[in-house]
Amino acid sequence: MSDLIKEIQKRKTFGIISHPDAGKTTLTEKLLLFGGAIQEAGAVKSNKIKKGATSDFMEIERQRGISVATSVLAFEYRDHKINILDTPGHKDFAEDTYRTLTAVDSVIVVIDVAKGVEEQTEKLVQVCRMRNIPMLVFINKLDREGKDAFDLLDEVEQKLGLTVCPLSLPIGMGSDFQGIYNIWENNIQLFLEEKKQKVGDSIKFDDINDTSIDDVIGEKAAATLREELDLIQSVYPEFNREDYMKGDLQPVFFGSALNNFGVRELLDAFIDIAPMPQPKESDTRLVKPEESAFTGFVFKIHANMDPKHRDRLAFVKIVSGTFRRNENYLLVREGKKMKFSSPNAFFADKKEVVEESFPGDIVGLHDTGSFRIGDTLTGGEKLSFKGIPSFSPEHFRYINNNDPLKAKQLAKGIDQLMDEGVAQLFTLEMNGRKIIGTVGALQYEVIQYRLEHEYGAKCTYEPLSMHKACWVEADEKSEEFKEFARLKQRFLARDKYNQLVFLADSSFTIHMTQEKFPNVKLHFISEFRES
Repeated sequence: MSDLIKEIQKRKTFGIISHPDAGKTTLTEKLLLFGGAIQEAGAVKSNKIKKGATSDFMEIERQRGISVATSVLAFEYRDHKINILDTPGHKDFAEDTYRTLTAVDSVIVVIDVAKGVEEQTEKLVQVCRMRNIPMLVFINKLDREGKDAFDLLDEVEQKLGLTVCPLSLPIGMGSDFQGIYNIWENNIQLFLEEKKQKVGDSIKFDDINDTSIDDVIGEKAAATLREELDLIQSVYPEFNREDYMKGDLQPVFFGSALNNFGVRELLDAFIDIAPMPQPKESDTRLVKPEESAFTGFVFKIHANMDPKHRDRLAFVKIVSGTFRRNENYLLVREGKKMKFSSPNAFFADKKEVVEESFPGDIVGLHDTGSFRIGDTLTGGEKLSFKGIPSFSPEHFRYINNNDPLKAKQLAKGIDQLMDEGVAQLFTLEMNGRKIIGTVGALQYEVIQYRLEHEYGAKCTYEPLSMHKACWVEADEKSEEFKEFARLKQRFLARDKYNQLVFLADSSFTIHMTQEKFPNVKLHFISEFRES
């Protein structure tokens, strides 16, 4: 058992969240670079740097310069195993991000120094606060002109409702940016060269009153820095790890991920303060990581991570015990035993087969269609983990096959993409036409692109004016239900799991339907049910 506890203590699993374009994926790359997992970092959008970002594995992500799916990356640093979940920032892919937040023990929030706190950041931070996830803030892009550091700290406090505690401070900004004062370790790091892709050399000063600082950064900048440090000590609370762990205090770091400023400081402090794998609530009890019996849950499914092999991986976050290759585990929803001969772990941009994995780790299990998002795997105990959120679609379109010879490929592609949680599929009862419902309009482009490039199937869409998909709960033998089904037959469909759905064209229709058929219950949240 002590070996298991040692392994748990070595692990840190966290997500990186932000508004699109704040620099999440670039920061992920640089963490991998500083952790020694890659020798050269890629750029998300830059013509000068030809290497793509490690965490953007889908072709469409590289073309658009955005992340559309959560990627899982891991590396070793200072005797710790770090698992990073790099999430999409774009609101159209928020569903993937919300689900990913169920699998992390802490979060790094990335904020653009020029734009400050943006809309998507507010929503994501709200989710983290609801769950009391420990958060650490990284204010990025200091190599560009932006807002004053203290104005930004105020904005983070007011807009996000956080209590901040700066653990580093920038020296200058934009063209005057010279480095970072590391409050956590009481030293200055100055970067002398601009090697964007590789780690540059730096000079360290351990004493803020060292006069040679004035020679290097200039007297004016040195005087400003000393004043600002005094201000921080008098205005902001001291760092308290207990408050951070409870989600009541958020340390703030400054830097420029693109230029490697402040990333090592962030990583070193993160190792010192971030939580190891935490207990998780199930429908029957609280499951603790140090328990010997294995438990874990599927928070993400991804098809075709390797276009050469039409593989499909279910990402499982291990909550307790040790997961071993070729052992039988129970898929609780179906009550069937399964074993996995080649479970994958992720190291930077490489996948490798692992013999065993521990709490906090993410394993990729090859899936032939057995898994759904939210599924629980255990060593035999019947329990299910709670809190995998899902959303009712806001956009609806008919999907049409553009190439009758590729009907099979299209059906398979749609089936697999829906399992990933990219969108939801509804089949009309009346004529069997297929409707795709999504949270954001950009998902249609992604579906179309992936169907063509991964499955060789082409599709087109037709607009459909719908307000909401409502899941129907009723006694299907009752006269009331039969009357409801007769009147609403044009708007009734089945979802992927054969559950009846009423597609309502307005909120007024929903209201009238509920009044007329009180025993036909309409559910507005599409849960990933264990049924």
